[in-house]
Amino acid sequence: MQRYLPDSYMFLGIEIGGTKLQLGIGAGDGVLRARWRGDVDVTEGGVGIRRQILDAVPALLTDAKLQHGDLRGIGIGFGGPVDDARRTVIKSHQIEGWENFPLADWISQALGLPAVLGNDADVAGLAEAHHGAGKGLSPIFYITIGSGIGGGFIVDGQIYRGQGRGGAEIGHVHVFDPASRKEDLLEHVASGWAIGRRASSRSGGQITAREVGDRARNGDPRALDVLSETCDALWQAIRHVIVLLCPRRIVIGGGVSLMGDPLFRPLRERLAQLDFEPFRGLTDIVPAALGEDVVVHGALTLAAM
Repeated sequence: MQRYLPDSYMFLGIEIGGTKLQLGIGAGDGVLRARWRGDVDVTEGGVGIRRQILDAVPALLTDAKLQHGDLRGIGIGFGGPVDDARRTVIKSHQIEGWENFPLADWISQALGLPAVLGNDADVAGLAEAHHGAGKGLSPIFYITIGSGIGGGFIVDGQIYRGQGRGGAEIGHVHVFDPASRKEDLLEHVASGWAIGRRASSRSGGQITAREVGDRARNGDPRALDVLSETCDALWQAIRHVIVLLCPRRIVIGGGVSLMGDPLFRPLRERLAQLDFEPFRGLTDIVPAALGEDVVVHGALTLAAM
């Protein structure tokens, strides 16, 4: 793994999501000196988010007891595909006003600091590899399961970025949906939104993925069926990851991972029966460790490298 700059150097980390905006200050060592969190106003688009960022920085510096001159750089984890060579956002699937936007150059000019940009799942994986559930291990494959599904592949402490427009997009792997008996994107079958939709269609009322997890822990048969189908789909994608990349550890984060045992136990049972014997026992599956701040930690880590 690459060495960091001295701990006395502070960086600004930014998470830009479809509903959440977070900023943090730290040394990229897994500890936050200060954090600011706000909600995204979808109607304001990318322009509104950029305004929020600039408005939040002075208060964040005050909370951290720092001045602007104490910052050495900026890292950004963006909720959508990004282009390394052009340092731009390719697009956002949730918010207007981001297509082909030169985000790293914009923030660098606005705040007078060098900036680096990455996809949010990639930088979250980086954080877990350096400071969380994957610390000291390589390779690490990170999966975030929330309203969507994303992934990041970390090798020797570095993000694998393919040809510069990303990689490890596990949410876009095609799997067989046990419920519909058709092939579909993993994100359409096993995301939090998909879990809630499937459970709601069987109960006649609106049920969230969190409620499915709660009911499964209490032994509700319908909830257990929904989660069994979800784990079937997840396992199809995870098996592809293992036989293609053979990571040392698969770390699962995001809101759906908070279900705990009802999600992890079936996946581990399937893992123990991996049908490709040479790789059996080489990979484990664990929950993420860094919680809601994981993307900010990853952005800070990226900036400090």
